[in-house]
Amino acid sequence: MTNKILVASALAAVVSMTSIGSTQAAENEKCYGIAKAGKNDCQTATHSCAGTSTADAAGDSWIYVPAGTCEKIVGASLEPKAS
Repeated sequence: MTNKILVASALAAVVSMTSIGSTQAAENEKCYGIAKAGKNDCQTATHSCAGTSTADAAGDSWIYVPAGTCEKIVGASLEPKAS
């Protein structure tokens, strides 16, 4: 019985996280060139996944920001740029 409850809880958590991720992407935009080293949100051409950027403000590293915010940040870009 306890195992069934644990499995059901884990499955519910995964489903809930998936829907949150979809909502986040719809309300936010990728903003390049402002992530601190090790704080990027996902993969780029030079590294494999989130948290793996090696330099501050790398032009190909991005983080999610609220839609409409990136264009207001000095040095930020909605498109990847050469580092």
